[in-house]
Amino acid sequence: MEPITKFTGKTVALPINDIDTDQIIPARFLKVTDKAGLGSNLFCDWRYNADGSPKPDFVLNQPEHQGVSILVGGHNFGCGSSREHAPWALVGAGFKAVISTDFADIFRSNSLKNGLLPIEVDEQTHQQLISLAEEDPDMQLVVDLESQTVQLPDGRDVAFPIDGFSKYCLLNGVDQLGFLLQQDADTSAYEAAHPARVNTSEVV
Repeated sequence: MEPITKFTGKTVALPINDIDTDQIIPARFLKVTDKAGLGSNLFCDWRYNADGSPKPDFVLNQPEHQGVSILVGGHNFGCGSSREHAPWALVGAGFKAVISTDFADIFRSNSLKNGLLPIEVDEQTHQQLISLAEEDPDMQLVVDLESQTVQLPDGRDVAFPIDGFSKYCLLNGVDQLGFLLQQDADTSAYEAAHPARVNTSEVV
């Protein structure tokens, strides 16, 4: 997992409320266990016609919105099923962060475990970001995870919440398993200093 520290990202708005995980990545793509290639199927049913050709009016298909890494979604982003493939698809398509007024709890948790930063902002800031992104396809934001802020084009910093453990993992580019493996030396030292109280050789 790539660390997330401070980055500047081109931003696109998809101001649709209640975007659920089946819209982010349809259920027919859940058979895969590998993240590779999922990005090309992000928002598949909105993005492509039945024959596989791209829909020119969908925002992510428009030339001016190529290379985006920050998505401003509508309210209640990521609702629906608990599929981890949803953040896999967003990361696979190049997104580092999603901004909304609120996220479904399971989607938020899955995102934080997979290197996608869910940024929650107030209603006024959310509306401002949507307007700015729609007016200027080249609009960029500065995300600073260390200070937990998003810097708007006018220079204003907006704070966002994140729990300490998730912040540590994202800053260091480790998932939960990676974090546990980092503690191996301390775990081994503890076990050496605290011999087992039960003689396992006597257990039948």
